[in-house]
Amino acid sequence: MARAAVSGRLGERLRWRVATLVERRDETAAARTLVFDVPGWPGHLAGQHVDVRLTAEDGYSTQRSYSLASAPDGDRVELTVQTVPDGEVSPYLADDLAVGDAVELRGPVGGWFVWRPEQREPVLLLAGGSGIVPLMAMIRTRRAVGSRAPFRLLYSVRTPEDRMYLAELRRGDPGLDTTFLYTRKAPDGWPRQPGRLTRDDAAAAGWSADFTPTSYVCGPTGFVEHAANLLLDLGHDPDLIRTERFGPSGG
Repeated sequence: MARAAVSGRLGERLRWRVATLVERRDETAAARTLVFDVPGWPGHLAGQHVDVRLTAEDGYSTQRSYSLASAPDGDRVELTVQTVPDGEVSPYLADDLAVGDAVELRGPVGGWFVWRPEQREPVLLLAGGSGIVPLMAMIRTRRAVGSRAPFRLLYSVRTPEDRMYLAELRRGDPGLDTTFLYTRKAPDGWPRQPGRLTRDDAAAAGWSADFTPTSYVCGPTGFVEHAANLLLDLGHDPDLIRTERFGPSGG
């Protein structure tokens, strides 16, 4: 009976569902948040992702994986898609998919890189570029459930124009501290020169290892490896550092 129950739950997550676009919002010049209505959505945890499948009239089909950006909200899910130059899927989703159009979603997928509302320990979120997406789902879930777990976000982007969810992050939540880091160009008068994330940045914006925080690091592979190594150098428990990385996939 237990095996049958597990199989049934897994089957629900692995079957394709029709998702209809009901809203789209610009995040940056190259990124859009897409809000889908997905009847029968089984719910998700902050940090999970979905597979998106597109099928052409001639039967050609292709799929990509995207992190969920939203807190659980019934049958609604949000994805934030950044256009990959010369990509096959991301330009269509970001620029061509119109309200009322449908795609197929499968998921949610993943159980390691997640934040659960019952967690009470301090949390450090380290985002590189569009790696902010699953971390934003954690921030939104924390707000939705009224969690008092203290969060700190260190968000590294190339330029100010690359910041996603800017208005929401500037508004802030009690118990959430946000630090922006710029690697190519900083705003006028910014106190830190543009440059790569450093040990001092991670120490100043993050938690001391003595607080035993759980750290979530997401972004391009190079950023994730560099940031995780900085946390290890600062004495953080490797078992409490969770990483999610992404790279070129054909877009």
